[in-house]
Amino acid sequence: MERLKAILKWSGIVLGSLIVLFVAAVYARHDRTFDSPYPKITASTDSAVIARGKYLVNGPAHCTGCHFAPEDMAKAAAGEEVPLKGGFAFQLPFGVIRTPNITSDKATGIGALTDGEIARVLRNGVFPDGRAVFDFMPFHDLSDEDLTAVISYLRTLPPVHNPVVNREVNFMGKAVSAFLITPVGPSAVPPRRVTPDSTAAYGKYIAHSIANCVGCHTNRDLMTGAFVGPSFAGGFSMPSDVMPELTFTTPNITPDPETGHIAQWTEEVFLHRFRQGVQIPGTPMPWGSFKNMSELEVKALYRYLQTVEPVKNKVEKVVQKTESN
Repeated sequence: MERLKAILKWSGIVLGSLIVLFVAAVYARHDRTFDSPYPKITASTDSAVIARGKYLVNGPAHCTGCHFAPEDMAKAAAGEEVPLKGGFAFQLPFGVIRTPNITSDKATGIGALTDGEIARVLRNGVFPDGRAVFDFMPFHDLSDEDLTAVISYLRTLPPVHNPVVNREVNFMGKAVSAFLITPVGPSAVPPRRVTPDSTAAYGKYIAHSIANCVGCHTNRDLMTGAFVGPSFAGGFSMPSDVMPELTFTTPNITPDPETGHIAQWTEEVFLHRFRQGVQIPGTPMPWGSFKNMSELEVKALYRYLQTVEPVKNKVEKVVQKTESN
């Protein structure tokens, strides 16, 4: 009996010590910083470049779909241009992540940042202070020309003073930051230019590098953001950030004839759906931005999705009541 007590005592001491060491490590590492190069990107004042950036920001890149303030939610959902002053909150298991102010305000926006610092955030996933960005933005493989266009347009936005607390995380969030979150950079050397056209090849660029179709229509771990399912096969469940009583599960958009949500759609049906905008209140799909996409690019996206590997994965319900309610 005495021996058992001694074993339990020392086991408790060891376990307690490990817990203390883990907590200490979390608090020592959760704000860790990373070295990352600054992309050689310089904003342009050329009107055509700025126009391309405006189209991307308010269209397929759907910056407007996230960087709006809560009071502008309805306008953003309708596809209208709104001040990109940030503040929209993503409610996650480990805390709250808010979109930053990306107007040209020097105190609270990006006005005081260099082009290289902004480009590093978008391409390499590293904030100006060296912390890793939670990987919400799919722009790591954006071409040099499109990245230049986006930054050039953002430079033209009128300054709006709006301080935003970017993240408020619990202990779990600090642990995730300490051990799991690292910068996500390009999958290969980004192209200098990708010519817009209606081909499947350009549709692939939209789906992977601009609109982030693959990022939502592939099952992911909500804690780390890691992909855990076949590409475009759906099954990624997330609570609505505007209607917390609802949970949305992304549909399978592979061309599987039995379970693919759009497998039987024609190109015309696909295009019409994009023009309709929001049909289900609370949806995390940024239909307001996507309805602004050009017909050329919507067709390219449709043609690419017809080429992806069919995956049999039946998503029974896209919308359901959140279990906690």
